[in-house]
Amino acid sequence: MSDSPSCPRVDNVRDLEQALNEKNRLIAMVYASWCPFCRKAVPVFEGLARDEERNLLLVEDDQEQVADLYGIDVFPTLILFEKGLIVKRLDGKPGLGLHDKQMADFIQSCPLL
Repeated sequence: MSDSPSCPRVDNVRDLEQALNEKNRLIAMVYASWCPFCRKAVPVFEGLARDEERNLLLVEDDQEQVADLYGIDVFPTLILFEKGLIVKRLDGKPGLGLHDKQMADFIQSCPLL
């Protein structure tokens, strides 16, 4: 798991599972580097990670292994995990992705971590 100054980042299922084991609650943004909507969303998520008192994690999933595991059809998708289980999610919309306000509202709606 690599940590940037703004937000921790993982790029495989094993590291995601390790992060889920280390934190009771975690909001993950699952994205792909080739996705144009994700390229816009990642800096927004990183900015929210700096501003929020929550555990946020970027999950790069270019091989779509995490997507297959969690039934993600559209990138980016935000998932709130609690004790490793999905509690809440916000799936991107085909051809649109996620807007800044949607991501901020989702994170705000999640319990403090």
